[in-house]
Amino acid sequence: MSSKNLLSANNHLFQLARKGQLRLPKSTSDSARRIVDRLLYPIAVAIYGIITPILAGICLLPLLPILLLTQDSETLQASLLGSSSNPLLLVIVFAPLFPLVWLWLWLFEQRPPWTTGLEWPRWLAKYLRGLLVGLLMFTAAIAILALFGALKRDTGGTSGLSALAIGSAIIVFGGWMVQGAAEELLTRGLVLPVFGVRFGAIAGILVSSILFMILHLLNANISPIALLNLFLFGVFAALFALFEGGLWGIFAIHSIWNWAQGNLFGFEVSGSEVGPAVIFDLSEAGPDWLTGGPFGPEGGLAVTTVLIISSLTVWLAYRRKNGQGTAPGLDNPA
Repeated sequence: MSSKNLLSANNHLFQLARKGQLRLPKSTSDSARRIVDRLLYPIAVAIYGIITPILAGICLLPLLPILLLTQDSETLQASLLGSSSNPLLLVIVFAPLFPLVWLWLWLFEQRPPWTTGLEWPRWLAKYLRGLLVGLLMFTAAIAILALFGALKRDTGGTSGLSALAIGSAIIVFGGWMVQGAAEELLTRGLVLPVFGVRFGAIAGILVSSILFMILHLLNANISPIALLNLFLFGVFAALFALFEGGLWGIFAIHSIWNWAQGNLFGFEVSGSEVGPAVIFDLSEAGPDWLTGGPFGPEGGLAVTTVLIISSLTVWLAYRRKNGQGTAPGLDNPA
């Protein structure tokens, strides 16, 4: 069913979530079912969203002695917080989020993994489009910093336009692919639809965005503007997932955003340095409120501007698409 409202209850992402049904004893009364479905279950999902990264960390306990022997504490901490440039660590730390989310859905909603917005038709086109959108978004933030003279080139390192730097950066992207997709699956694949179906899209957007912000509270060099931007990125990500009716595009946007921030331009990613795999080694040369300072550009108003404009662009693009008679989503999912 088509709708000219991006926040419609008929959004394809919400339709997929309705394919599940809570596992409750047959003897459960209708009133009890409503209480569980409308109150207890959403609360449980929100709590699970907060503790899932902890559960993923518990999955790493068998590997902990090896990690402690092979990785310094700073690198390991950055990996646990999703801001490392070690691709293997990013995969190890974030891969458990996938089975944890899917297991929850199977246990409590009786629905398969693809109902989180992972339908196969045109998935590659959606992912590639997301890569382009995410790269343009972060490059726009860099352009704003350049416009205000808030950038400088670090000439003291070994990074640059060399085959080694470019090759290393490309390899690191494999880790960001897993990290970005895992965080989006948890927040926009699980939390957003659960709350959106029951309380409306606005509630789903707000809860999933707040959760996304909470998951980054322990990051180094966090600041009020950084928290605002984490929330705004969550809002944009939710709107894009609703726009598309799935997750493939926002998977790509999240991953390329982190990669561009750290490995393409050489900034800190959510408060942590990314290491030597950098192509253009830039650094801030202006006030922290604009550049983000030690948190990276995500902690500054340049990124705030880009996220607000990007969210408005998604909203207007959806209205324009539906004004032409297309169904919800970028690819007219049905």
